[in-house]
Amino acid sequence: MPVTVLTGARQTGKSTLARMPPIGADRSYFTLDDYGVLEQAQREPDALVARAVQITLDEVQRVPHVLLAIKRLVDEDRVAGRFLLTGSANLLLMKEVGETLAGRASYLTLWPMTRREQRGLARPGLWTELVDAPPTAWRDVLLAEPAEAEPWMALARRGGYPVPAHELIDDDDRRLWFEGYAATYLERDIPRLSAIEGITDLRRLMTAACLRVGGLLNQADLARDVHLAPSTVQRYLNLLEVSFQLVRLPSYSVNRTKRLVKSSKLYWGDTGLALHLAGEAHPRGAHLENIVLCDLLAWATTRVEKTEILFWRTTKGAEVDFVLETGRRLLPVEVKAAASVHPGDVRHLHTFLDEYSDMAQRGIVLYDGEETFWLTERVLAAPWWRVV
Repeated sequence: MPVTVLTGARQTGKSTLARMPPIGADRSYFTLDDYGVLEQAQREPDALVARAVQITLDEVQRVPHVLLAIKRLVDEDRVAGRFLLTGSANLLLMKEVGETLAGRASYLTLWPMTRREQRGLARPGLWTELVDAPPTAWRDVLLAEPAEAEPWMALARRGGYPVPAHELIDDDDRRLWFEGYAATYLERDIPRLSAIEGITDLRRLMTAACLRVGGLLNQADLARDVHLAPSTVQRYLNLLEVSFQLVRLPSYSVNRTKRLVKSSKLYWGDTGLALHLAGEAHPRGAHLENIVLCDLLAWATTRVEKTEILFWRTTKGAEVDFVLETGRRLLPVEVKAAASVHPGDVRHLHTFLDEYSDMAQRGIVLYDGEETFWLTERVLAAPWWRVV
């Protein structure tokens, strides 16, 4: 493609990645955080995008109409890899963006660092291996990979942003970093995306959302709890999603006889920030789910084959935490923050497997133990750290 668009939350490392060799080699780098570049983007966008043969434009969401100038130049001379654009907002979801560069751009999302990236392994979890292998080989596939147990609560507290996850080792330093991050996000980033009536209202909503990690998103209840109009809550939630803070996990459904819950589930882009905003000192089981989801998102965004990450829940209460959909194949995954699991813990996985037996043969339950074994004939139990 002539254009690659790299998006993600602020401080995930987009600018660093874009400037590092080999990606940044032989490319001219311009950031719209620079006033001179910003002014040229606003007044003379065609001149800006023509300043070099290969250009990296950082924080492009600040002047969305510069995409029109890029489109004109690409249509005149379609050269692969000509533009690398980065932004701290999802351009495809921004109302102000009228040009999506359809047919001209590849979109990638840089999520916070995965657990394996933090350990120097340069990858997310073993999801590709599980999806590609026959279910009968899952146990052997997992045991063949070197893995070391790790307390998931410590991982939840530090999150995946490079600075607190990789550079800071003191909890007090991390708290200061998260507070500074939240303040900068509220005071600088959000006003650039949309007019906000009350920053304190948005902060209160963020706290309430973080306290609901892993739960179904009910906007009416959320609006009542934070004393805001439902329309305001909807707009704020959209802003949080556009800026990669909030993650709305959609439900899986096909035309089946059972009625399924259509509401999305609410998660956060980083567990460390979520715990800080919620004022929670001790991570809950939902935060282990959130860790797994962040790893899944980092994995899915790099796959050429379309991959959907969903959850499944019926109106009768049967629920599976995650459903991985790749083509016509489904892999249901349940997460348990317990040191042991029992057959009764996976009854909802069996309900799902019965319902979708043509697309899902077996499922996996991730737990906080050490043994990898077949819990039932159709469900493999595996330590979460062997997969993530």
